[in-house]
Amino acid sequence: MAKNYTKTNAKVVDTIRPTVAGADRHPIWHSVRGVVERMTTPLLPDDYLHLVNPLWSARELRGRVVSVHRETADSATLVVRPGWGFSFDYQPGQYVGIGVLMDGRWRWRSYSLTSAPVVAGDRRDRTISITVKAMPEGFLSSHLVDGIAAGTVVRLADPQGNFVMPDPAPEKVLFVTAGSGVTPVMSMLRTLVRHDQITDIVHVHSAPTAPDVLFADELAALQREHPGYRLRVRATRSDGRLNLDRLDDEVPDWRERQVWACGPEAMLADAERVWTRAGIADRLHLERFAVSRAAPHGAGGTITFARSGKTVAADAATSVLEAGEGVGELMPFGCRMGICQSCVVELVDGHVRDLRTGVEHDPGTRIQTCVSSPSGDCVVNA
Repeated sequence: MAKNYTKTNAKVVDTIRPTVAGADRHPIWHSVRGVVERMTTPLLPDDYLHLVNPLWSARELRGRVVSVHRETADSATLVVRPGWGFSFDYQPGQYVGIGVLMDGRWRWRSYSLTSAPVVAGDRRDRTISITVKAMPEGFLSSHLVDGIAAGTVVRLADPQGNFVMPDPAPEKVLFVTAGSGVTPVMSMLRTLVRHDQITDIVHVHSAPTAPDVLFADELAALQREHPGYRLRVRATRSDGRLNLDRLDDEVPDWRERQVWACGPEAMLADAERVWTRAGIADRLHLERFAVSRAAPHGAGGTITFARSGKTVAADAATSVLEAGEGVGELMPFGCRMGICQSCVVELVDGHVRDLRTGVEHDPGTRIQTCVSSPSGDCVVNA
């Protein structure tokens, strides 16, 4: 997770020395940094090192965009070389936070990793990749697909998420994906290939048309080269949406398989219903790309950030995290979906409402800023 700072009159106020990213994984280098730190006090080694290489930061995780290549008309893969402290032994299926400086603001989003993890001692090229689909309402996603250039330095957050493939993989697997929902599964497939664990896998994927299928050539090659991998592609504009109630037609033994499903919310809701009805909901693993929010009600309110004294007015559909970022109040966060608990702070006064459930939280409780909106005026300890 990138370290956040409170800014006053454009100067960074950092009263607590930051924990060095990756110190537990590189104890010898961390000891060297400690010696250098004593020599450079009151400045930190980073204050000098970033002049040589901006990826040598111990205050926050950074990376440099190595390349950007188009996947489909509205999607692209970014290859990023992380700097100091990044953990390459993430689990296939996890996501990573990426921050990009745009118009003087760091804009953050989380995207599934499409690369395979690199284990300790492996000499493979130490890069990661994310594949982004430009969304009409997604300002950052459009920039990542069409505007970001190789060489750009970005901020990174540690990989997170529970939508993962175990090692060793189950003997029989079913992937159900649609659109960009194939991205976390791509990391799983690439990892299985690397570990020679393509055993018995059926992959049902939906996209509007054949040219919209992400990784189409790689998936087709995977099916040719590995008899244990069977791909079923459905072009929804011509064939209609996949009906999970008729999954027997596509995968007769689906009840015997461990299932990973990722895609639009409607598809995932259908999957939950079908697997629950079959009495095997424990075999279904889901990944959602967006928060399912309750209908907004109320008039919102003014949010006060106790530590900086900043205030901002927000409506009932805007999260505390988003409202704070709009006025330069940088708070910790991770998934931005209410899953990882990285954004939890204390609600000092007033009330906030959980955007997923509609439940109101009282003063003195701890709230998740990414899924909480003001319900009247409130004060948060951030």
